[in-house]
Amino acid sequence: MSVIPQYGKKLSLSEKFSRLAVRLRNSEWRRYGKVLFAGKLLGVGLALAVMAVVTYLFLGRVYAADAEVKAADVVNPVNTAWTLVAAFLVFGMQVGFTMLEAGFCRSRETVNVLMECVVDTCLCGILFYAIGFAFMFSHGNGFIGYHWFFLQNAPATYETTGVAFLAVWIFQFAFADTCSTITSGAMIGRTGFVGDLLYSLAVSGFIYPIIGHWAWGPDGWLALMGSDGHFLPSLGMGFHDFAGSTVVHTIGGFIALAGSIVLGPRLGRKFKRDGGAPMLPHDLTIAVSGGLILWFGWYGFNPGSTLSAMDFEGVGRVAANTTLAACAAGLTAMFWAYWSSKKWDAGFTTNGFLAGLVAITCPCYWVSPTGSILLGGIAGVLVVLGVELLEWFRIDDPIGAVPVHGFCGIWGTLSLGLFACGKYGATGPITADNSAPLKGLFYGGGTQVLKAQAIGSGVITLATFAVAMVVMYLVNLTGTLRVSEEGELYGLDLHEHGISAYPEYVITAVGTPGGMPKE
Repeated sequence: MSVIPQYGKKLSLSEKFSRLAVRLRNSEWRRYGKVLFAGKLLGVGLALAVMAVVTYLFLGRVYAADAEVKAADVVNPVNTAWTLVAAFLVFGMQVGFTMLEAGFCRSRETVNVLMECVVDTCLCGILFYAIGFAFMFSHGNGFIGYHWFFLQNAPATYETTGVAFLAVWIFQFAFADTCSTITSGAMIGRTGFVGDLLYSLAVSGFIYPIIGHWAWGPDGWLALMGSDGHFLPSLGMGFHDFAGSTVVHTIGGFIALAGSIVLGPRLGRKFKRDGGAPMLPHDLTIAVSGGLILWFGWYGFNPGSTLSAMDFEGVGRVAANTTLAACAAGLTAMFWAYWSSKKWDAGFTTNGFLAGLVAITCPCYWVSPTGSILLGGIAGVLVVLGVELLEWFRIDDPIGAVPVHGFCGIWGTLSLGLFACGKYGATGPITADNSAPLKGLFYGGGTQVLKAQAIGSGVITLATFAVAMVVMYLVNLTGTLRVSEEGELYGLDLHEHGISAYPEYVITAVGTPGGMPKE
């Protein structure tokens, strides 16, 4: 008689052993059991073999010139792949910058914008390979690095990140390219192409990497500020800039301000205090679309700056904070602009969410979602006020590069000292290290972080602006910075490049909006 119960009845432990004894007396069941057991052993063996091979090929191989195994010589494949994906997203921001600048300019200088953005990228790549990365990210002293020129004698990984050295290079090249492109935006419509090449050489090769070394270099004096044996040890706090509100955006924005001042306004530009108004953009469709592409690329800019896919919580937090700051800033810019003009302005709304993205770039790792919304909302108002300030001082900035990147870069950097929530410390190649979290003024942390941020932002802003003014004046002395009056009136596209962006484009009466006056 079988001890196996009816189907559906729950078996007790004794009944399970009874069932097993009955089955083992059956030759078919014994053969089935042997096959099953052999299959399990084979599966476990294959799993162990795969783990051994993967460990050897990806985690255990050491790319060192000597036989000594060092932690810095081991390439982490996951973090390297994550850094490369982020680098590609940041590089994609060049499409957004090109569209934004082309849309906000006049149609007769569109080709000039396209050429400047493309050639700035090419020039930056070569310069960052030759000297830029060495100046910025190699060991040297507190002010400049002096190893790895032409990427020679570089280690397998960058510092202790576990990320392959050249993956870090391509990621940081995309950042450097962003800084250079920011500069050109404020100088649209009257800059000679040769002059653009000259100041771009100074920006990508010297200004950005050398001043950037102070905050991001392995031995930068601002990064080490507050520690024993370095600048202001009594402060007890170094300068923090997670993804570049200061290092990328403030530097780019204040070089742009210097260029705008030295160049002067475009011919025919009449400012509000003189009874005029800004020159209208020729294609808001391209401009707004470019802004949204920049927003998308920012998900490489900020989350990618962890250089670690293993810091799961940190990457998610940074992405969420980036989103919320942009959303808040876009809305506050739109409403603030409406309050003064009674129009729902697409240009201000676009520059608004870009201002939020710039502001959150520094504190994105250390603030809460609520803090992101608050600091982003302030950035949206600040960018509108910044545009009006430049208008008052008769400074011609066609796309708003100075308010978006310069002013909001400063605000974002300072906001860390206010909104750092006291929960998060530093990202890492395996997991986050929250043993020394940053705590801002609004969370009971006092003014320590705010002081460090103010010192770092102030030093970099003033140094950048001073050096950029000298560079722009020197380039201007060559006679190449600004095109001739005849060339500017003719249009930079035809004067500098011999072709219009829209050779078959003709504005007709049929295409004129009904609200526009007829001549």
